[in-house]
Amino acid sequence: MATFSKVKLSGSTDGRMIKVVQTATLGTTVHTAHATALDEVHLWAVNSDTTARKLTIEFGGDAAPDNLIEVTIPPESGLIPVVPGLIITNSLVVTAFADSANVVMVAGFCNRIT
Repeated sequence: MATFSKVKLSGSTDGRMIKVVQTATLGTTVHTAHATALDEVHLWAVNSDTTARKLTIEFGGDAAPDNLIEVTIPPESGLIPVVPGLIITNSLVVTAFADSANVVMVAGFCNRIT
């Protein structure tokens, strides 16, 4: 029988939001998947700027369009769903970059399935 445990994003300090610093690939590290377990990733983003910002999630790689999730995050609108529970494993990395540095934050968690 599978076991589920909620874990913080590996790119987060103490469960806090992750500031998206990068403006191009390779993005800011959001989460590194477990080597063998499945990580079900849930992400939300918030834009503190007064202008809408494009956020790109690199889900397990940086190949376009294979690994990219692109979302426009409206200004000052609270948390916007970005990744709705996609599965990743094998130590693959989820990264993020935005079209402006230091204004988009990413929050979330993983359900680790073993």
